Amino acid sequence: MIGKLTGKVDNISNNQLVIDVQGVGYVVAVSGRTLNQIGASETVSLLIETHVREDAISLYGFIDTAERDWFRLLTTVQGVGAKSALAILG
Repeated sequence: MIGKLTGKVDNISNNQLVIDVQGVGYVVAVSGRTLNQIGASETVSLLIETHVREDAISLYGFIDTAERDWFRLLTTVQGVGAKSALAILG
């Protein structure tokens, strides 16, 4: 599992970042709160929550441990998925 990514922001669109880590681009979903603290072409370090399903591997990024911990807590609530949790955090 991926726990942290540090690299240059390559692209920002629709609450997602592409982070270039030594030539490999990782698509990371982030909350509006995190997105507001990050600029294009900036070097960032994000804590990552990796979700693996049978049809997809998704990465969710957080600027600090408090936001990541709230995300983890929110996703334990029945009916609240990862995307809903990011929207609540934003």
